[in-house]
Amino acid sequence: MADKDPFILDRPTGRPMRARDALVCVLVAVLVLLVVQGRSIRGSGEKMEPGIERSIVLAIGGPGGWIADRFGVGDDVERLTASLSPDDSLGGGGGFDETTAPGSAPATGAGGVAPVTPEAFDPAALGEKPKLVPKLGTLLVTGDSLAQPLDVQLARRLAPEGVRTVRDVHLGTGISKSKLLDWGSLSTQQVKKEKPDAIVFFLGANEGFPFDVGGQVVNCCGPAWAAQYATRARKMMQTFRRRGASRVYWLTLPGQRSAPRQNIARAVNAAIVAAAQPYRAQVRVLDMSAIFTPGGTYRASMPVAGRNTIVREPDGIHLNEAGADVAADLVLERFKADFASLK
Repeated sequence: MADKDPFILDRPTGRPMRARDALVCVLVAVLVLLVVQGRSIRGSGEKMEPGIERSIVLAIGGPGGWIADRFGVGDDVERLTASLSPDDSLGGGGGFDETTAPGSAPATGAGGVAPVTPEAFDPAALGEKPKLVPKLGTLLVTGDSLAQPLDVQLARRLAPEGVRTVRDVHLGTGISKSKLLDWGSLSTQQVKKEKPDAIVFFLGANEGFPFDVGGQVVNCCGPAWAAQYATRARKMMQTFRRRGASRVYWLTLPGQRSAPRQNIARAVNAAIVAAAQPYRAQVRVLDMSAIFTPGGTYRASMPVAGRNTIVREPDGIHLNEAGADVAADLVLERFKADFASLK
């Protein structure tokens, strides 16, 4: 017998596969997939927007998910395939299940992280409709000389709404100037006495003094100084918010004319933003720099109602009457978003 031609392949033995057999194999594979991944498909469908696509996905994933729920098929598959994970061993602590739950005491020890609570989020920033405070009865306007004449503007414009405005300005004071006045203690007394529904705080004309931290002098205006300022400001914010009963409107500093004061204002504003993070549900940081000195460039005048208007005092620090009126517009607009009585 002649040798077999090496270039001629052997014909497959056995019964050849027909189109119907291939279709059956595909159908079986689909059924297995539905049973194993039914929960996942069903879960994806439940998260979809109402419509025909959602109905189709639920019609497919529903039966498979039902079988997985009854017989635990999905759980078995996860257990069987867990050993196939290429990840290294993750033992040794530090997992998310060890993170301190929101609302409980801050985590301690190496790597401990204080929890982020729901109060760190302004509902409006999450696209949710904020829960309005029923009535603005008492308003406290406080701070240093920057709060004048804003305090007068707010008192005058809110009087027809029946709002009692308490004006408590302390000239020449500052958070970094606590030897003259301790704002931590003063804010506690203010809240205890007035029980305000809202606090407008505008301060910073006298900042930039060094802090004494553990016997060490920390000069303005680096990260260590800003961190100490933010810590003190956060303590005040915690006091002002009255455990969520009050709304706090903390105004940042508009850009200053002199370069040294610009550096101080930059550090103060960064510290204010950092300080407010845990309390954004009640603490509103109102950016005066973006309004009066956009891009950080000082300007003594700006367009107001279609006319170029001087809005700063000659010292290059304070707002004049017209500037305070612009600031009051922003404050009142934010009031309307928080208090039902001002709608």
